[in-house]
Amino acid sequence: MSIGLDTRLVIAKTDAQQPAPSGPRWLKGLGEVLLDLLFPPRCVACHRLGTWLCAACLNEIETIRPPVCPHCGWPVAEPLHSDPAQPQQGCDRCRQNPLQLDGLRACAFHSGPLRQAIHQFKYEDVRSLAIPLGKLMGAGWPQLWPSDYDPDVIVPVPLHTSRQRERGYNQSALLARELGVYLRRPVVEHVLIRTRATVPQVGLNAQERRANVHDAFRCVNNNLQGKRVLLVDDVCTTGSTLEAASTALKRSGVSSVWAYTLARAR
Repeated sequence: MSIGLDTRLVIAKTDAQQPAPSGPRWLKGLGEVLLDLLFPPRCVACHRLGTWLCAACLNEIETIRPPVCPHCGWPVAEPLHSDPAQPQQGCDRCRQNPLQLDGLRACAFHSGPLRQAIHQFKYEDVRSLAIPLGKLMGAGWPQLWPSDYDPDVIVPVPLHTSRQRERGYNQSALLARELGVYLRRPVVEHVLIRTRATVPQVGLNAQERRANVHDAFRCVNNNLQGKRVLLVDDVCTTGSTLEAASTALKRSGVSSVWAYTLARAR
């Protein structure tokens, strides 16, 4: 994956040879352009006119950079080398609380402009933020991920149908689609489902979070059997949601589940 991100985006679009949008999609696109002309976007963090997330605020985002633990992805003082024969080997943090995932990475810390952007993206229907936030995840990929890791498919963490109906979209799926363009990997959205409407994780402690999402996910078929799955979500706090989703995927026969989130709580 030495190819540049912008070039990769162009290649992915060219290879797909997508036809021009027809009828309703074309009208929707025109409507969005007219809305931008009438109500120009403002940066969700500093309110500067012209874009949903300006360059100055992007530069303030505290991105996570190597060296990181090869298992849990937490920043470490010195590089650690994982042993394939001991998949739980890693930093003191993940040895004390080992993840059920095969690996985890996060693009940045959930603070500052990124925290504001995620709130607007997730709760205020600013879906256009998927593009710069997805680009941020794509830009972080080459630095954070093992050079030999190559997922077969990308799976977003699903919302329950009632929550998605209320919100109108799944923010994790929007991020996964953007990342799929950069990595040139298919995004599978309807195999992993959330079987019950859990309460929001915000405000719950680690034990309550685990109990809240226990057995909350299921794979509806075995189309992913033997696949290396990259699980995508917006924020990782304790990892409980990611682990519950990973458990459901592994029960369906996938070969491995790594997770990549836009942000991570301290």
